[in-house]
Amino acid sequence: MKLRTFSVLAAAALLAAGCASTTSGSVAAGGQSRSQLLLVSQQEVIQESLKYYDEQNREARSDGKLITSGAEFNRVQAVMRRLVPHVAVFRPDAVQWPWQLVLINEDTVNAHVMAGGKITFYTGILRRLQLTDDEIAAVMGHEMAHALREHTREKMSQSAAGDLAISIGGALLGLGQGTTQLASMGKQLALDLPFSRNMESEADLYGLELAARAGYNPNAAVTLWQKMATLGGGGPQFLSTHPSSGDRTAALRAAIPRVMPLYEAAKAGRR
Repeated sequence: MKLRTFSVLAAAALLAAGCASTTSGSVAAGGQSRSQLLLVSQQEVIQESLKYYDEQNREARSDGKLITSGAEFNRVQAVMRRLVPHVAVFRPDAVQWPWQLVLINEDTVNAHVMAGGKITFYTGILRRLQLTDDEIAAVMGHEMAHALREHTREKMSQSAAGDLAISIGGALLGLGQGTTQLASMGKQLALDLPFSRNMESEADLYGLELAARAGYNPNAAVTLWQKMATLGGGGPQFLSTHPSSGDRTAALRAAIPRVMPLYEAAKAGRR
């Protein structure tokens, strides 16, 4: 029993030590900074991300789908470069990250980011939604916000902590493997998926501010999700890792007045 108690105390100490935050708060989110569980090292996450990014690009290149020049690539590249200097508002070290963008020629309405600032856009999101530069900035800001907030690292840490808790709880209570598996399923529904939705909402707000600071119209975030809504989607929100389009647009509309002065100042400075 003493060994079990020690294991629980050690696990609790590990979780407490992992609580931190690597970025300042966002004006769009009310200026408050949320503490994050960061048990996994930043370097480990970046190394794994780079492996995936390189593999993705090799495969796209071999299929003739990797775009690194031309009008479409230049548009998204220009938006990224305009946003990068403003990441210092949230974390100064991020300005020095090796930010990189690739465009993949696929009819996929998507974009994603890897830890450390490796961004992927798909031509499908540009062409099917007929994105304006302001709307590209809304997408780009959202993806860059995921990297700034280290959401991949946080999600990996959360998953590790949840698995540790289930393992210790099962041992303490003498639960069988079947019961532990049910607990894991419950953890996914009650913790992992809603937490992913929270990260998406957070990236929306940080990205909104980032785009505004770079002089892109914040209202484009709303028109972006209105366009996304026309594509439809399946499954109830509680089983999704993304908020519903209605919830997203409502949150963005509420935050736009907070970042509009930043946009106006940036626009005046670019004249």
